[in-house]
Amino acid sequence: MYWTEFLTVALVHLLAVASPGPDFAVVVRESVTRGQRSGTWMAMGVGSGILVHVGYSLLGIGLIVSQSIVLFNLFKWLAAGYLFWLGFQALRAKPMPAAASVVDGEAMEPRTARRAFTVGFITNGLNPKATLFFLSLFTVVIDPHTPLAVQAGYGVYLAFATALWFSVVAWLFSRARVRAGFARMGHWFDRVTGVVLVGLGIRLAASELT
Repeated sequence: MYWTEFLTVALVHLLAVASPGPDFAVVVRESVTRGQRSGTWMAMGVGSGILVHVGYSLLGIGLIVSQSIVLFNLFKWLAAGYLFWLGFQALRAKPMPAAASVVDGEAMEPRTARRAFTVGFITNGLNPKATLFFLSLFTVVIDPHTPLAVQAGYGVYLAFATALWFSVVAWLFSRARVRAGFARMGHWFDRVTGVVLVGLGIRLAASELT
């Protein structure tokens, strides 16, 4: 009896996850510069971050955050600061040595699976826009009479679908031909990504609770 509701949730989530944002930017950069393995771990971190939003939405904490300007602003500035940090790290990228190749090996210093996962998790978990998205999802789209077990099932699906989507993104942007091109122009890609991340941070910092 919940299939119609589930399909609505899945469609709304698909439209949201497919739109470029901080998650997309960090996964693409990780996949291009460090390869599919690192990009996939970051995708798993992003997917796991979804469970944080689902958890507090089920507990009703998201409603408190959405109604408190102080809490929202605290969350917002933490997220904006993190995006600034990621962006400035990318802006500092330098041209690779002539002998370096992102196809034959890692041109950048390898990142551990835990580190890649953590970056993805924090990027998604600190996004207050995701807070408002999941709050809206669990209060407007999902019937309040839907059992918590079923709602939790929706949340597990959303986390899995997010991780799967960004794993596909990691696979696409870690292909040899793509990485070979970035071996020559990768530092410019990093700098553009840095500008995007800083821009997202500024946009987030300027956002207001509505």
